[in-house]
Amino acid sequence: MPTESKQPEPKQTVKANTLAAFLRDRRMRLDPAAFGFSGRRRTPGLRREEVAQRANISPTWYTWLEQGRGGAPSADVLNRIATGLMLTDLEREHLFVLALGRPPELRYRPVDGVSPRLQRLLDVFDASPAFIKTPTWDVVAWNDAAAIVLTDYGTLPADQRNILRLVFCNPTIRAKQTDWEGMARFLVGAFRVDAARVGAAEEITSLVDELCRTSSDFATFWAETDVYAPSEGIKQLKHPQLGNVRMEYSAFAVDGRPDLGLMVYNPLDEEVKERIRTLVRRRVEAERKTTSPDGGQD
Repeated sequence: MPTESKQPEPKQTVKANTLAAFLRDRRMRLDPAAFGFSGRRRTPGLRREEVAQRANISPTWYTWLEQGRGGAPSADVLNRIATGLMLTDLEREHLFVLALGRPPELRYRPVDGVSPRLQRLLDVFDASPAFIKTPTWDVVAWNDAAAIVLTDYGTLPADQRNILRLVFCNPTIRAKQTDWEGMARFLVGAFRVDAARVGAAEEITSLVDELCRTSSDFATFWAETDVYAPSEGIKQLKHPQLGNVRMEYSAFAVDGRPDLGLMVYNPLDEEVKERIRTLVRRRVEAERKTTSPDGGQD
């Protein structure tokens, strides 16, 4: 008599078991003494009820999750569990993907700068302007090519290194655009997409309110509710030294920091690229002479 073939587990069961295994593994890695829990233990890590206490959720509910039962938890519960288990940002994202099939919503975090590794990455682009921006579109790092072609952000106060403030409130930036209205409308639609990903963060709401007060153009474009993908496109500028500059741009997420965005502009004309390299070299040499103790003299 033929034996009955074993049917594969339902996707939901496999998914729940994977989540359960991840929770158990992370719980068992924690040191009870580090959280003020004492007493002899037969197994390593925190007890389930201790994780539930730290996460401020029902011990029964947490136990069910570790047993692959209980259904899909809410985003709020997952955030509590992530806190209770001391998960890293990457582990928290993995937790959400296992439980809900999607990463968590981005969380706004103030940024003062970037790591030396990221700055070195920017500096590799010797002829391509590149910068890193936050969800509020504050530019927090840039390369010399960006300072030459786009804006010399280093000469601006930190609170003015904002793409939207520059585009809508800075006449010099406006004059460099070949099609300011089209570009500005696109930027607002792209910013709307980024803002929605982060949620109604106080900083974003405050920035939008400020720009609606100070720029009637921004208020008009914001009211239109159009959305645009900021991932790639063509940018054209009227540059005082380079003339008309046409560049392809691409947007990238920063690994480990999905709230940050990397923008890279690639000039399409090779002659323009070489002229940018020349200007970058001059800028670097001038900075070296300024910062050198002997004024750059050998």
